[in-house]
Amino acid sequence: MSRTAFFVSDSTGLTAERLGNSLLSQFKTLDFQKQTVAYIDTEAKAQRLVDRINRAAERDGAAPIIIDTVIDAEIRAIIKSSQGFTIDVFEEFLKSLQHELGSDPSNQVGHASITTQDTQYSSRIAAVHYALDADDGAKLNNYENADLILIGVSRSGKTPSCLYLGLQYGIYAANYPITEDDLDSGQLPQVLRKQRRKLFALTIDPERLSSIRQERRANSRYASLIQCEDELRQAEMLFDRYKIPVINTTHFSVEEIAAKILTETQLERRI
Repeated sequence: MSRTAFFVSDSTGLTAERLGNSLLSQFKTLDFQKQTVAYIDTEAKAQRLVDRINRAAERDGAAPIIIDTVIDAEIRAIIKSSQGFTIDVFEEFLKSLQHELGSDPSNQVGHASITTQDTQYSSRIAAVHYALDADDGAKLNNYENADLILIGVSRSGKTPSCLYLGLQYGIYAANYPITEDDLDSGQLPQVLRKQRRKLFALTIDPERLSSIRQERRANSRYASLIQCEDELRQAEMLFDRYKIPVINTTHFSVEEIAAKILTETQLERRI
């Protein structure tokens, strides 16, 4: 069964989207057609959205799911007049918080991003720049400044994980690709052994790795299943030899990979 889901916000829509995806992921037997609708900050925009929701309801023969993080009560009321099933995040939680804290909410759109932007923006950019500079084994002499060094065979998810950790948490994450020379020697490079406490390994199922590598270098030895199986087997033996913590990235999104890394390492986010 297919249902349309709208993630609605008067700002960027990221909060509604993340919350909505988390909630809907629990209903694995259903197929959701997801639409993120940002900057619904006027009544006219809200009314146009209602028309869009109603068309989806008629097409699907079922009420669309609406998860909104809109602050303005009048705009929320317009959205609720649609034929959708609405989960109003702020209405659900702000009233309880208001009662507990004994304080009225500001009802200011984008207030959180405005008040934290100055203190977080520079940290995010610096961490992302570090990840880019230290990508794929570059600038080994700068590992002293790393909070974390991800290691693993080529295409196991190191680069996107480092960039996400930098952008989302301000973590200085470098990555080093385990090469065939490393695997043949059975030893980590000296530069990594010196940073042993910062190391964290990523692995992946060989079938998935082969599929990813085929997209980059089709029908090559590099992408062959036999090569992927051999590299991963040797790499995992290497991780075990040096007692390096490792997670399998096959079935996880980059957000989940980052969260698991932070949990395992107990690194504190900088932002």
